[in-house]
Amino acid sequence: MTTISLRRALLGAGFVLAAGLAAKPAAAQGSLNIYCSALVEWCQAAANAFSRDTGIRVNMAQKGSGEVLAQIRAEAQNPRGDIWYGGTGDPHLQAAEDNLSAEYRSPLLDQLHDWAQKQARDSQYRTVGIYAGALGFGFNTELLARRGIQPPACWRDLLTAPYRNEIQMANPQSSGTAYVMIATMVQVMGEEPAFDYLRQLHRNINAYPRSGTAPIKAVARGETGVSISFVHDVVTERLGGFPVGYAVPCEGTGYEIGSMSIIRGARNERNARRFYDWALSPEGQRVAAEAKSFQTPSNRNTPVPPEAPQMSQIRLIDYDFAKYGTSAERRRLIERWDREVNSLPR
Repeated sequence: MTTISLRRALLGAGFVLAAGLAAKPAAAQGSLNIYCSALVEWCQAAANAFSRDTGIRVNMAQKGSGEVLAQIRAEAQNPRGDIWYGGTGDPHLQAAEDNLSAEYRSPLLDQLHDWAQKQARDSQYRTVGIYAGALGFGFNTELLARRGIQPPACWRDLLTAPYRNEIQMANPQSSGTAYVMIATMVQVMGEEPAFDYLRQLHRNINAYPRSGTAPIKAVARGETGVSISFVHDVVTERLGGFPVGYAVPCEGTGYEIGSMSIIRGARNERNARRFYDWALSPEGQRVAAEAKSFQTPSNRNTPVPPEAPQMSQIRLIDYDFAKYGTSAERRRLIERWDREVNSLPR
């Protein structure tokens, strides 16, 4: 089976059962149920590595961050998951606000970058940053060249006629990536101009898939010309041999602090804490690059992969995680998007 076929099979299944069994630990150390909102290859690699290192049997479910938040809410009275690993930080902050995650102060906190520690402080230590990544555009270089379309460089470019039916972004009702995009536009432009922009953009959108990584995968396969994506996901596809490139918007862009949270009432909380500490360590964070994911890791002692987009060279906005990470603000903006944008014809 090819790498691409394996990826499709794993994504189609949506659930990687007992990932740690393949690691053949010397002695059983109990189990751990992880909800993972990173790329499926990263989820699988982390599950295998942790199980190999600890002997803990891991059950891994891979879903978008919006879907995981909804599932944790639905299971609040009888949690089935133990820890939520990866995905945009805003939903993690919302889970913390709603008392769906448990407080935990890892002994590795002092090793983390300031932005990761701030994520922990803002959530009263109910979540923590594990990586950072900037929002931008992915594009299929061959497809755009055949159609005589210049790659986008700015947010305003996406509204122009050449991009009619050429763009995909995820659905913010299920995708943290798409919610970061909406919150970014509000902060870059102001809310009313941002929603006017989103209504105009809607005319050039051909699909709103559920997963935040689905648009760049569609770009990689030549199914659409442009995606709104985290740019590290574009690097992953390019290193997979696909003809893709990326750009970061000239007006400035938002970013994610990928996060991790222990689920309140977890049945395997002790093992969840072990995974939490492991995932903040340089050893645990090296797994991302080994799985071809190229975010900026949160532990200062973890080497930044040379392939990773350099955050210091990107025009980042002062993203207000405290405001846009609240349940009320997320719900309000998504409901407005659904009412005023998603309901429009294309």
